[in-house]
Amino acid sequence: MTDALLLVGRQHTREVAQRHARRLRERGVADSVAVETYDRDPAELDVDAGDATYVVPMAVAPDRDTTRGIPGALPAARHCQPIGTSPAVSRALADRAAAATAPGDDASLALVAFGDTSLEGSRRTTEDHAARLRESAAYGEVTTAYLLQNPAAECVRYNLSGDRAVAVPFFLAACEETERALPEKLELDRGGLAYADPLGAHEAVTDAIEAEVAKARAIDAGTASVSPVATDGGGK
Repeated sequence: MTDALLLVGRQHTREVAQRHARRLRERGVADSVAVETYDRDPAELDVDAGDATYVVPMAVAPDRDTTRGIPGALPAARHCQPIGTSPAVSRALADRAAAATAPGDDASLALVAFGDTSLEGSRRTTEDHAARLRESAAYGEVTTAYLLQNPAAECVRYNLSGDRAVAVPFFLAACEETERALPEKLELDRGGLAYADPLGAHEAVTDAIEAEVAKARAIDAGTASVSPVATDGGGK
């Protein structure tokens, strides 16, 4: 049986999603790979996604859209976890940080996420990545902060102890939050705090999408204990 892969996200993720879709087609991950976006509500989606379609939310953490909206709009499809929940994404975050500020014992890394007080998944996902970065990214300090919940993004620069510091936005693509809200709250215009790019088209994000589809297929096949794709993007 043929199957399809559908990447679904808000409109600002379209360009990034399309770049991942091209890479996934080259890898032959599914018989077809498409991108669909919506403005405010997944109910706006107008697509025929049947039971042979795997849907991957182009989001960094579980939220109302990924847990209710998208499954509600595409009820017949097979739904995967948001890509940001994959351990593969930790590598992308480390690379984004290193591109802005080199790792070292004297350097601090602040992982800054949107934060959603209505769902614990947002905080849990962010903290999981921070824990991996503490183990693997060679920064002297790794902290977390949020746009909508505590610890607040406004306090980041005052809570870091390193001589050098970088704030890494835990967002898939550039948006109002990464371009305006976070820079203002982080007071980037004062200097002394580097600011990394969002995840974007990093190849580890493509690995994360592929891993989520592989997990869903394993569940469908009754072999969910099998790990068909290395989820850290590095063969581990």
